[in-house]
Amino acid sequence: MTGTKQTQSIAFKVLARIRGHRKGSVFTPADFADLGSATAVHLALMRHQRTGRIRRLARGLYDFPRTHPQLGTLAPAPDAVAKALQARDGCRLQPTGAHAANLLGLSTQVPTRIAYLTDGPSRLVRIGRQEIQLKRRNSRVMATAGRPSGLVIQALSHLGRDAVDQQVLDTLTSRFSPKELASMGEDARYAPAWIADILRQLAARAGEVTTQEAQTGPMND
Repeated sequence: MTGTKQTQSIAFKVLARIRGHRKGSVFTPADFADLGSATAVHLALMRHQRTGRIRRLARGLYDFPRTHPQLGTLAPAPDAVAKALQARDGCRLQPTGAHAANLLGLSTQVPTRIAYLTDGPSRLVRIGRQEIQLKRRNSRVMATAGRPSGLVIQALSHLGRDAVDQQVLDTLTSRFSPKELASMGEDARYAPAWIADILRQLAARAGEVTTQEAQTGPMND
């Protein structure tokens, strides 16, 4: 196969893989490393960027952009960006602050700067007007990264003890399955004392949710 044909073949395969994901997906050149050399993949991505099929978000970071009839091309979802960075860099990321509270329905605030805790290096990723801040934390803090309890710990830390009432507990209970609720009791040892108490309360509700689902069907139906 000549160099030109090989380059075209790799570009076709790269595009086919991109189209195999839903719009809004975020990816890096590493996601196509099995299709050809780094140079060939780079050329393929540049080619698809020029045609508008994909968008370059930052150095080594692209997305399959979503569009809206009135709003036009939409910004990528922060969690999609975080997932791509996590896969590329081999690190763990945990939503924190107002972002964590918003993900759990505990706050309507959408922060301009989205924050994640990480066991990788601290840095700031700018994508258009959006900023994604990665804050390095120790292994104890990151022990619950990617787990339901990790998101709850970070959301409650942001809200503060005085903001936690029955409505907050009910909202959290509705967000997780009985199995996920039960796991929070096991992770209480990684949380500050007052949050650990709440995690245990949520774990105790796992049985109540199971009983309710048995009587009325799953809550998400």
